[in-house]
Amino acid sequence: MPNKTFYSILFLLFIGSTCFSQSDSTKVDTDLMVVNDTITREPINILAPSKAAFYSAVLPGLGQAYNKKYWKIPIVVGAITTGILIYDHNNREYHRYRDAYKSRLAGYSNDEFWGTQADGTTPLASPRVSDDGLIRAQESLRRNKEISLLVTIGIYALNIIDANVDAHLLQYNVDENLALKPHFKYNELENTSDLGVTVNFKF
Repeated sequence: MPNKTFYSILFLLFIGSTCFSQSDSTKVDTDLMVVNDTITREPINILAPSKAAFYSAVLPGLGQAYNKKYWKIPIVVGAITTGILIYDHNNREYHRYRDAYKSRLAGYSNDEFWGTQADGTTPLASPRVSDDGLIRAQESLRRNKEISLLVTIGIYALNIIDANVDAHLLQYNVDENLALKPHFKYNELENTSDLGVTVNFKF
């Protein structure tokens, strides 16, 4: 007799729990439920690109630091410094040959490109570098100087453009067109919840 009572109580509890779970399950929305994003978006700063460009114009590499792209700073500084050094070298060499040519036009024969005898004081009968050689050297060095100046200015401009574009891209948000979100859906047939991932593309 006690066993019958015990089994009867268990049976009633099982029936009650089943009815309770079914009544609760009917409260679950059968529509697709998508988990809300937990990522908080920072407000867009419309002045950030202008600030980055201004900083790079004032001091090359400073705009990259403002964008937190620190690895670009040595590249920018190194490229501009190299351009300046090449320009300076060509400029100094150009003035060396120009000064020697101007000295010869004045009638002197003691410039560094003329050369001297073995005693070190008597000039050679003919110069080591002719007047035409001095003219060609000046033309070549002047061309190299102008090219290096243009390249340096170009690198400086690219430094400003890079900082401006980077600041724009850092605020560019693509999650409205491409989204990857977890979701769960209530399965009425099996009385269970199905977990999954939804990928949304918008063109």
